Amino acid sequence: MSALEIPVTTLDGERTTLGTLLGGRAALIVNVASKCGLTPQYAGLVRLQQTYAGRGFTVVGVPCNQFYGQEPGSAEEIQQFCSTTYGVDFPLLEKTEVNGEGRHPLYAELTAVPDASGEAGDVQWNFEKFLLSGGGDVVARFRPRTEPEDPEVVEAVEKVIS
Repeated sequence: MSALEIPVTTLDGERTTLGTLLGGRAALIVNVASKCGLTPQYAGLVRLQQTYAGRGFTVVGVPCNQFYGQEPGSAEEIQQFCSTTYGVDFPLLEKTEVNGEGRHPLYAELTAVPDASGEAGDVQWNFEKFLLSGGGDVVARFRPRTEPEDPEVVEAVEKVIS
């Protein structure tokens, strides 16, 4: 199954596929959390979205509560936090497990791809980033501490949308 065929549910409960959600755009898929030390990365994700949305790119936030319960809120609370605190205007999926037995099929696909050092496997923490081409191929993986506007991320985004 292609990553684009994987069923997903948006934060507001709409069932769709990743392909339908992305509509041919490249995407940076990021597991997010509201109460994490890395939560300020939302600001960089919003700027990345604003910079490249007109060029066939989107960020997709995937709330996850698997790392010390740092995303405890309901869908409504998550949406309100994201929009009022950071002005998030990119798609958010429902709260999702990214590791373990309950790992969502999307993350089973994403975590099979190694990062720049050649390491695949489990998501390490909140704000791990996976870059997908418009065709659904996972072309890069960035670990949690890599900021959304890090030159490595920006270069990869620009390459995948050019």
